[in-house]
Amino acid sequence: MTDVLRILVSPLAWLAAFSAVYGLHGSICGHGLTGTVFGVALPGLLLGAGYALAILAQLALLAAHYAWPHPSSDLVRFVSRAGGWTGLVATIWTLLPVVSITTCS
Repeated sequence: MTDVLRILVSPLAWLAAFSAVYGLHGSICGHGLTGTVFGVALPGLLLGAGYALAILAQLALLAAHYAWPHPSSDLVRFVSRAGGWTGLVATIWTLLPVVSITTCS
């Protein structure tokens, strides 16, 4: 069971981050949140913070894939690390549009 978790943790973290950031975007647009904080638009600040947090979480998981001892086979090690890289790239690629375009239309 731990091998399955090692393989799936990064894609599942991407799924959670994707749902959270797009849900945050929907909440911002649905409630008409406006305003500025230190001269920065609040919706952009919130979405940027969510995006940065998601990338940091994926980087931490990727580092953990390389630091965890893998008592299992070389295949599990390779697939879990590949999943870690996939989760990181998917997070950067799929969340960038919602963060860079914060209009509600």
